[in-house]
Amino acid sequence: MTYATDRLHAEVAYVAYHFHWSLDEILDLEHPQRQRYVREIAAINTRMSEER
Repeated sequence: MTYATDRLHAEVAYVAYHFHWSLDEILDLEHPQRQRYVREIAAINTRMSEER
């Protein structure tokens, strides 16, 4: 089973936007690592929006 291309692009864009990492740096992450960063960024964004 392969990971959906659209989902991969969304994860890469999300991490790149928030961390300013290169495409190669993000793609070098193992799938679970990349998903973990996506979850952590989402949690940070949620906390920041709740503090406003």
